Amino acid sequence: MSMRGLRLLVGGGLGLLMIAPVSAHHSFAAEYDSTDPLSVSGVVTRIEWTNPHAYIYVDVKDDSGKLVNWAFEGYPPNTLKRTGFTRDSVKAGDAITITGYHARDRSNRAAGREITLPDGKKIFLGPSGQ
Repeated sequence: MSMRGLRLLVGGGLGLLMIAPVSAHHSFAAEYDSTDPLSVSGVVTRIEWTNPHAYIYVDVKDDSGKLVNWAFEGYPPNTLKRTGFTRDSVKAGDAITITGYHARDRSNRAAGREITLPDGKKIFLGPSGQ
């Protein structure tokens, strides 16, 4: 392979690597409605410390008394850790109140903002909808 061909191959490969993370990420405004804030109280069922965003799942009783599982998307795990939100801050089984912004598709998903723990302490899960 010529030097020019090798440069094109390496350059093209690097270009693809740079595009992949960008295409996998989404904007807040594309998925969530900042004009539709919500607050729910329920019991944490699961926490996912995954990149690019952590998720907290909460069982919430709807108006008819049926349990509905909500998914709240938060900051990446590293950002949460830097703000003082550790893996021990919230556990499955904890009763919490969580605020956020409803998903545009009206599913039981939201961009999480703030969690109020059983002792009244508040911790941030994600950004404001501004």
